[in-house]
Amino acid sequence: MSLNTRSWTDPETGALFVVTGASGTGKTTLVQAALTAIPGITFSVSATTRPIRDGEQDGVDYHFLDRETFMSKVDAGEFLEWAEVYGNCYGTLRAPVEAARAAGRSILLDIDTQGAAQVRASGVEHLSVFILPPSMDALRARLSARGTDDDQVIARRMREAHLQLSECGHFNHLVVNDDLASAHHQFQAVLVAELTRSSRHPALIKRFTD
Repeated sequence: MSLNTRSWTDPETGALFVVTGASGTGKTTLVQAALTAIPGITFSVSATTRPIRDGEQDGVDYHFLDRETFMSKVDAGEFLEWAEVYGNCYGTLRAPVEAARAAGRSILLDIDTQGAAQVRASGVEHLSVFILPPSMDALRARLSARGTDDDQVIARRMREAHLQLSECGHFNHLVVNDDLASAHHQFQAVLVAELTRSSRHPALIKRFTD
């Protein structure tokens, strides 16, 4: 799916998109293509307590925080979602997301169901999309076809996938990635529909109604 960006009208208020899908559903492929095709959508810059690495820039790669500062922001409700992974904390700060949206830029969060549940609980306006496989058998076949994991790892990934997929009913939109071209069209159509919502274009409405 290719958009004619020459005729694209930027929204005055950006959207927050939450995208979730189990490993093997093709979520990353769909997200990367959408970010290229649709103007004004970017990944959020997460906050983390892990040490900064050579070549990384604070505020560009991550917002690097010490644990005490990170947890104080958690306690103050400044995160839309957060989690601890292998001893380091990662999360999405509310303020940068709201600032981006107010400036007309849209933010996409590629997070798991736990993070998506936290965003829902935060009360922030957002649109959520769950990427589904055509079936569990098809998902297992995709994971096996990678040739990178043994049977035990695939079994673990399938258990994790089942837990993730059981939450799909809590999302606004479902995209079944059976045929990749069709899935691209469906996914991008959902995002574009949200960005062309009339409530995001008050100046455009004013131009034709005054």
